[in-house]
Amino acid sequence: MPPVADGVGLPWDVSVDDAVAAIAAARARYGDTFAIRSGDDHYLFTFSPTGVEAFYGLPEEKASKGVADYLMLRRKLPDEIFDGRRVLPTSLFRRGDVASYLTNLDRALAHTESELGSEGTVDLFGLTRRLGHRMGLASWAGPGCSEGTPFERLVLAFETLDGSDAFVHPDAMAAVAASGKQAERAALDDVVAVIETATRASDSDDAANDDLFGRIANAWSSEPDEVRLRGIALDVALIHIASMSNLMAALGWALVDLLEHPLPAQRVASGDHEFAQRCALESTRLAQRSIMSRAVLAPVDLNTGDVVYRVPAGWTIATLLPLLNTSAAPGMHTWDPDRWQRHRLADAASLPSPMLVTAFGHGKHSCPAQPFSLAAMTAAMTRLLGTYEMTPRWPNYPRPVPAQIGGVARTADPCPVEYAERG
Repeated sequence: MPPVADGVGLPWDVSVDDAVAAIAAARARYGDTFAIRSGDDHYLFTFSPTGVEAFYGLPEEKASKGVADYLMLRRKLPDEIFDGRRVLPTSLFRRGDVASYLTNLDRALAHTESELGSEGTVDLFGLTRRLGHRMGLASWAGPGCSEGTPFERLVLAFETLDGSDAFVHPDAMAAVAASGKQAERAALDDVVAVIETATRASDSDDAANDDLFGRIANAWSSEPDEVRLRGIALDVALIHIASMSNLMAALGWALVDLLEHPLPAQRVASGDHEFAQRCALESTRLAQRSIMSRAVLAPVDLNTGDVVYRVPAGWTIATLLPLLNTSAAPGMHTWDPDRWQRHRLADAASLPSPMLVTAFGHGKHSCPAQPFSLAAMTAAMTRLLGTYEMTPRWPNYPRPVPAQIGGVARTADPCPVEYAERG
């Protein structure tokens, strides 16, 4: 087996000042492949070009991304949100769905402009999170859930049920477990109550409903009400938690980077969608804190270039995107939208492996939400910057949460922005 990084732990087991820096220090000391003992678990980290390519090529049935993600999320979320689901987040992107989501985004942006008014100050990441909640709940939560009191109740509940806390604040998960997830279960009950009301409203409407909420409701149509209503609500809850975990954080960083670069911001404000998409890719790349992991279900071989390791079942194989994305070539730590051409790096051939740098993953492990995410980020960036002159009021470039290890970075500090309507 590879060398073991003694004294290095992961933030759900030990206190660390900076989770990514701790792994970077282990890499500097032990090389591109090493193991970490985390409580009773074993992680094999790989960063070599061959090792990363082998990592992405692992068969899901033997080294599962889905199981690894589930094991992470269940640190935060009640088990009942996973049990018995009939419509999963993988159902989000059926043909025609993206167009309806973008229509709901346009409506959510209009509502956001109404809330903002002509001028004021707002926390940038709070703004993008609220926008994401409104778009998502309009898309799959049933009638009335994206407005008024139902919307406010759901936002409050989903802030408590934020599954990304498992990797944004992994150091807090021991307290969540010690409480028996009491706050999370109370929030889930509130989600169920609101969605049940929306479902009854939908029941009284004879119009055919082929959107995602309609498909969820149809999947439970044969069950008695006491089963059907809760089943629909839990399907909606899991879809919303899964879909909102990273998109609006990435949008927040894209706006941060544009506000730090006034000339590119002007170009986006003028409606250059192709350039805005490249900005979105570049900001997402730099904002990554993702630990990409595979739970080993059956022994697998991992070729790291120098050695082929036989990794036993029960281990986790991992790599860390913030280290790969900024170290694969000189200059990768700076923000430069021109390094992208469409969805790909313009000069990927210069890398030791094109898989060393990514915003949305590679191959069969690419994020299925990438086309929608880029379209949504582009639409929101061009509209918000086209509508408002924004002035950042943070003293320094925002910091990620130090303990975070997974997903797109969340900010450790408030990010206030002054805004005034153009014209």
